Amino acid sequence: MVHRRPDADVQFPFGVPAIATLDRLELTTPVTLFVGENGTGKSTLLEALAIAAKLPAVGAAGPAADPTLAAQRKLADRLRLSWTRRDHRGFFLRAEDFFGFQKRVALERSEHEKELWRIDAELADASAYARGLAKGPHASSLAEHERRYGAQPDAASHGEAFLNLFVQRLVPGGLYLLDEPEAALSPQSQLGLLAMIKDAIDTGSQFVIATHSPILMATPGATILSFDAPPIRAVRFEDLESVALVRDFLMAPERYLRAIWGDAGPTTAAQDP
Repeated sequence: MVHRRPDADVQFPFGVPAIATLDRLELTTPVTLFVGENGTGKSTLLEALAIAAKLPAVGAAGPAADPTLAAQRKLADRLRLSWTRRDHRGFFLRAEDFFGFQKRVALERSEHEKELWRIDAELADASAYARGLAKGPHASSLAEHERRYGAQPDAASHGEAFLNLFVQRLVPGGLYLLDEPEAALSPQSQLGLLAMIKDAIDTGSQFVIATHSPILMATPGATILSFDAPPIRAVRFEDLESVALVRDFLMAPERYLRAIWGDAGPTTAAQDP
């Protein structure tokens, strides 16, 4: 459960309507989805929750120290969280931070490989036993990297690496705050993420996800909280405007494309030669 203490501050993020009208928010289901247009405050509240819950971040500085989250820390200071069960396992993930995470993994692997090459060169005249002792820590670290990220992590697509992160990091009973995870995933991979979420909630995990994805919005049993028309309120999947828009577009894309491009716009069907 989330409570926000009253505050007269109208600066960001307190002037955002969904934040300004926030009094009490119950996150009681295994999956809660924050939905709404850009700028409605869903990511801001998610970030503040991550700070207040003291969750570690993947691929970036911890939320409590990240310089890009200074305003969100002010909001976190005004949140009061109450728990039915508190587990300190889990993490906070913004999709854009995953690029940094991949770079860090590649850099760590490269540094260990360089150290192995250096030891081989410097101890070329030493015994194999001596070289093995010197190389042991770096070889062990590389083996752990391969176990967690594969033998060739750079060869994996961004989406494959993203899903592999969840395979390695999801633990029973964890709390996971995810900001637009669909940004890294194809529609098929989003279904794969849903399968992982299902397995995780079966072992007691909880997810709070800010998303624009109709696929993730369709998560069975999820509470969907709309930030579009304050105060934040629960809505049904079938009543979401974004879902209706995607459905209508897929049924008749030419109607939308004609309105944007006019009669000279692109066609959606293959033309005979």
